Amino acid sequence: DLFEQFLGPNAGQEMAVFAPRTNIAETEKAYEITVDLPGVKPEEVSVELKEGCLWITGERKQEREEEGKTYHRIERVYGQFRRVIPLEAPTDPDKIQAEYKDGVLRITLPKDEAAQPKKIPVKT
Repeated sequence: DLFEQFLGPNAGQEMAVFAPRTNIAETEKAYEITVDLPGVKPEEVSVELKEGCLWITGERKQEREEEGKTYHRIERVYGQFRRVIPLEAPTDPDKIQAEYKDGVLRITLPKDEAAQPKKIPVKT
């Protein structure tokens, strides 16, 4: 009971789902998205623009347990993931860039020219 009081009623049960941490920023000209994907190879990640959303899917595969090792704690989470990010402004699909470096996926989605703010001069 004391164990459950501090760690919760499901302590020790495998309930975690791999959902990579994501930052989403917006400028006047683009959306900038970064996704933490440590231990995921770039070829295991898919980035798609569909239905007005950015879809990031992939899988972090579990390392094989080695014979002769006794694990005392396993906290790393593995499995398939999907992040669907709705985009409020239309984007230019031909100019989207995705770069993977040091376990971080960086995606830049330039907004369509029509969606960018335009300054209108006031005539006198």
